[in-house]
Amino acid sequence: MALSTMIYNHLPTTQYSTMTRISVVHAHQQALLDPPKTKPSNPASRLAESLSHLLHLHLETPPRTELHQSIWDSFSEEKPSTPTTSPKEVIAHKWREIHGSSDWDNLLDPLPPWLRREVVKYGEFAQATYDAFDFDSFSEYCGSCRYNRKNLFEKLGLTKNGYRVTNYIYAMSHIDMPQWLERSHLVNTWSKDSNWMGYVAVSDDEETRRIGRRDIVVAWRGTVAPSEWYEDMQRKLEPFGQRDAKVEHGFHSLYTCKNESTRYNKTSASEQVMKEVTRLVELYREKGEQVSLTITGHSLGGALALLNAHEAASTIHDLPVSVISFGAPRVGNVAFRDELHQLGVKTLRVVIKQDMVPRMPGLVFNEGLQKFDDITGTLEWVYTHVGAELKLDVRSSPYLKRGLDLAGFHSLETYLHLVDGFHSTSTTFRSDARRDVALVNKACDMLVNELRIPRCWYQLANKGLVCNAHGRWVKPKRDPEDIPSPAREKTVHLFVDRMQTQDVLESVLYAV
Repeated sequence: MALSTMIYNHLPTTQYSTMTRISVVHAHQQALLDPPKTKPSNPASRLAESLSHLLHLHLETPPRTELHQSIWDSFSEEKPSTPTTSPKEVIAHKWREIHGSSDWDNLLDPLPPWLRREVVKYGEFAQATYDAFDFDSFSEYCGSCRYNRKNLFEKLGLTKNGYRVTNYIYAMSHIDMPQWLERSHLVNTWSKDSNWMGYVAVSDDEETRRIGRRDIVVAWRGTVAPSEWYEDMQRKLEPFGQRDAKVEHGFHSLYTCKNESTRYNKTSASEQVMKEVTRLVELYREKGEQVSLTITGHSLGGALALLNAHEAASTIHDLPVSVISFGAPRVGNVAFRDELHQLGVKTLRVVIKQDMVPRMPGLVFNEGLQKFDDITGTLEWVYTHVGAELKLDVRSSPYLKRGLDLAGFHSLETYLHLVDGFHSTSTTFRSDARRDVALVNKACDMLVNELRIPRCWYQLANKGLVCNAHGRWVKPKRDPEDIPSPAREKTVHLFVDRMQTQDVLESVLYAV
């Protein structure tokens, strides 16, 4: 697979009975190993290799030839028959710690299990934006979500987390920026101007009691082409907000652009998400509940999460705002970082040492130059990271290959695997980690060959084609309820608003 492309072309098993989601057990017993790959020769790969020493990617470790026997025995005999999640525990008494009230001081090394599970939960919310996205450039719905918001979590197996989706977010796809967004090759498409960029969700009553507050989640979709960032991310900073903060031009454009002539972006992504978050905050505050906002995203999604957090903290009074990002780049200058801190935004950045994207932009000119502030003064054009960092290492997992694989290093599933196995920097990968190892290879080839998990296995049977009644292979029509429709989404939204308003009135009358 070329490093410059990493296409998610998949759907979960709940939509089609013929879906080829291969489990660990089935793969272990039946899958054939892919033939050895030749050394990549495209420009992006050569660039990555030339930068590997500069970036300290530590790729010189000899390739592993076999799994340790005890690990293999554990995997082949125990893993397939054990649950992939741990039992939930009540964390209501420490939700502020989890949300970053102390900037996660003394909570990241070692990483307590209750925090690890919450980080993985928010990472899975971010992963859902990839799993539900239509990447098929030959589909009339390319760039949209495959499912409507009422059944998104059900289709992706995320109802276990106890949240429901309340609104979708769309962003302009024809703005002056790198090719981060997807477009269909067809003339007649669901939208010529927009991409689905994520969603807003809120915890249900049961999860709210467990976690100690009504939690609003915003999940932003990212990009999966890491080797394109080096060339594309050398862009200018521009003002954001009311003071001295500046952010990268492309991120700012994606977050704020709109066009009255479009179907989905008559309002910007910023306006869409803030309208929905504000509505939910007001709704649950009227009920007397504590409310928090947790924003998550991977890669580009992590960058948009910071812009969203800055705006939310600036406009909604006394709202605890936290960002949990994965593989996110630098977003803005020192003033942007300082403003986030002053606004009380708590940021936890999960990064992998070998991943290039968190080093962009500002490969050379970054927060490291602050040591020279006494000589140069504060440099407004220098990119700076924000918040606390949970640093992971590909080499810590016995299940992952060695060598250069930029796409694999940047994959969100790789991140979630490493979080699940991390206890501390002084201990080995957790032997009792429960997350399904096979998920790592959903869209890359990071797992060691001994596991016999096919690369990029998460996809529709027959690449999405179905055989019709005449014996011809064709692309199936989407279920009507899953076809994007601004009018239908607005109607559903008005209905939900009406029902929630009625609930509030009933609760007030009951109290009286």
